[in-house]
Amino acid sequence: MSGGSRLVGTREELASLLATARAAGGPVVLVPTMGALHEGHASLMRLARERAGHGVVVASVFVNPLQFGPGEDLDRYPRSLDADRDLCAREGVDIVFAPGVDEVYPGGEPQVTVRPGPLGKVLEGKIRPGHFRGVLTVVAKLFGLVRPDVAVFGEKDYQQLVLIRRMVLDLNMGVEVVGAPTVREADGLALSSRNRYLDAEQRLAATALGRALHAAERNAAYGVQVALDEARTELREHLVDLDYLVVTDPGLGELPPVVPPGTEARMLVAARVGTTRLIDNVPLVLGRAS
Repeated sequence: MSGGSRLVGTREELASLLATARAAGGPVVLVPTMGALHEGHASLMRLARERAGHGVVVASVFVNPLQFGPGEDLDRYPRSLDADRDLCAREGVDIVFAPGVDEVYPGGEPQVTVRPGPLGKVLEGKIRPGHFRGVLTVVAKLFGLVRPDVAVFGEKDYQQLVLIRRMVLDLNMGVEVVGAPTVREADGLALSSRNRYLDAEQRLAATALGRALHAAERNAAYGVQVALDEARTELREHLVDLDYLVVTDPGLGELPPVVPPGTEARMLVAARVGTTRLIDNVPLVLGRAS
C-alpha cells in the first residue's frame, strides 16, 4: 500500500483495505496497541515494517475495557489518536485500525472469552484477576479481524507475550508472534504510557526498577538468590511499593532447585510508585561464577 497511514474505524473498512492489500501479495503484520504511543511502540512498528517488506503493516489503537478491573485506570488511560496517527505514519504503518468499543464488542461484553489457564493466575494474573482473560480475548478478536501472518508485541509485558504465544499454539491460530526488546529511557526506566503519571520525585524513584534488574543481570552468574538479593537492595533504597520480584524460567515456570551454568531465566518485577503501577523484566543467564 502507499499514500501514508489510512485510519479506519469499522470492520467493513478494515476488511476492504486488507482484501486489496492481500491481492497485491506480501504478508500482513499486526501491531496491537492501546494508543498513547511512544518510542517503544515505534520500535515495534519498525520491526513490523521490516517483517512486512512489501506487505502491509496494521496498527490497532484500542483501549480494551475487558482487561481493566474495578478501580483500575480505564477512564484516565491516556488517549491521543491524532499524535498516534502521526507516529504510525512516520514508522511506515499502512493501516491504523481505531475502532470504538461497540465495533469490537458489538453484542456488549462477550459471553465467550479466552481463558488464560494456569499461567493467567500467577504474577499479574494473581494481582489483577480477569486481566489476561481480557487481553487474550481482544487479541484473539484482532487476529480474527486482521488475520495477520505475523504479530509484534513488546517484551516489557512479558507475561502477556508468553500467554499470547501459548494461546496461538493451543488454538492453532497460525500467527507468528514476535517479541521485541524493551526500549528504555537514558535513566533505564522502561518506556510506558503510564510514565506520564509520575511526578519528578516519583520518576526518580521509578528508575530503581531498571537498576534492580541491571543489578540482577550483573550477578546472575552467582545464582538466583544472589540475583534476587542484589535486586532487592536497589529497590529498598527507594520509595517503591513492591508487588513481586521473581526469577522464573523463560516460560514462567518454576526453576529447579539446582540449575546448571548457562541456564536461561527471566526476572520480573512489578511495583507501585505513588498511584502508578509499573512492570519490567530482564532475561538472565544463571550459573555459578568461577
